[in-house]
Amino acid sequence: MAKKLNIVDWKTISEFVREVFVRYGIPREDALICADVLLESDKRGIESHGVNRFKPIYLDRIKAGIQNPVTNFEIIKEGPTTAVIDGHLGMGQVIGYKAMSMAINKAKTYGMGMIAVRNSTHYGIAGYYATMATKEGLIGITGTNARPSIAPTFGVENMLGTNPLTFGMPTNEEFPFVLDCATSITQRGKIEYFSRVGQATPSGMVIGRDGEAKTDSDQILKDLNTGQAALAPLGGIGEELGGYKGYGYATVVEILSAALQQGQFLRALSGVGEDGGKIPMPLGHFFMAIDPEAFMGLESFKSICTDILRDLRNSAKAPGMEHIYTAGEKEYLVWQQRKDIGVPINEAVQKELIELRDEFKLNEFLFPFE
Repeated sequence: MAKKLNIVDWKTISEFVREVFVRYGIPREDALICADVLLESDKRGIESHGVNRFKPIYLDRIKAGIQNPVTNFEIIKEGPTTAVIDGHLGMGQVIGYKAMSMAINKAKTYGMGMIAVRNSTHYGIAGYYATMATKEGLIGITGTNARPSIAPTFGVENMLGTNPLTFGMPTNEEFPFVLDCATSITQRGKIEYFSRVGQATPSGMVIGRDGEAKTDSDQILKDLNTGQAALAPLGGIGEELGGYKGYGYATVVEILSAALQQGQFLRALSGVGEDGGKIPMPLGHFFMAIDPEAFMGLESFKSICTDILRDLRNSAKAPGMEHIYTAGEKEYLVWQQRKDIGVPINEAVQKELIELRDEFKLNEFLFPFE
C-alpha cells in the first residue's frame, strides 16, 4: 500500500485557507491577507504559527464569539508620523497589515512612522510586518503583547506575554535581516505544536508554581491557562544566565503595546473570565518604519548592513560547526526547499482540514494525504 503524502502544494492550501476564512464571515479581501500571513509562517518553516493554528487560534475564536470576522479599523488619533488605531477585536492580520502600511507610508513621506494599536487579536508572525517594510527599502520594527505566559525574574506567576520584539533590515542579499523571536525561551505556539505531535517540552522552558521545570506538553497548556505554569524568559530562571534581560525586554514590549494606545495589559489579556469561560483578548501592537534615505541613504545602509552580516557568517566557527547563520537566513533556506513542493501537514491538522472541507462542502479540494 502506497504511503499517503503529507505535503500540500501552495496553490491548494492557499485557496483552501482563503475560502474557509470567507465561510467564517471574513470579507474576501481580508481573507486574502489572513491567509497570506498564516501561510508565510509555513513558508519560513515556523510551523508553530502556520496552518497548525488555522483552526484553534482563528476559526475557533471566531466561532466562540470572542473575535470578529469583520474588521473595523478605526483611526483614533493621527499626526504626520504617528497614529493610534482601535481594531475592535477584528482580525489581527488585517489590523497589522493596515497599520504597518500606514507606518510605511508615513516613513516614506517624513522619514519615520509609528502606529500604536489597541483592541486587536493575534496577528500571526511578527516578522511578516517587519518584512513588509524591508520590501519597501525601509527598516521595520514591530511588537505585540499576548496572553500572560512569562513569569518575571524571581517569580512563578505567568504575567507577561511572549511579547516578540521584531526587527527587519533591508540588505543587498537575497533575503533581509529579520529577527523575529519571543522574549521567552520558547512560545506558547511551540508548546501547542509539541502537544499536537505528541512531543515533550524540553526541560527548562517552563516552570511550575513550585519553581520546578515542567515537560508534559498537554499539561503545560492547561497549567498556563490556570496559572499553574509559566514560561521562563530569555536567559532562563533567575539571574545567573541573564533571565532578567528577557524579562526586561518582554516588559518593554508590554509597555509599548499598551501605554501609548491606552490598551489592556498583563492579566487583562488572559482570555479567561471569572467563570472560567472564554472572553476576548484585546491585544495591543506597535509598528515602526524608518527610511534610511532620511539618514545617509538606502544603498549605504544596505551595503554596510550586508558587510556586517557577511563578516559575522565568515567569522571563526566552533569545532564541528559548518556554518554561522544570521537572522532570516534559515527561513530563506527553508523557503528554497519548500517553494516548489508545498507545506507539510501533520496528522492532527490533516483531520481538521478534511472536517472543514466536508463541513462547508468544498468538494473541489482533494488533499494528497486522503
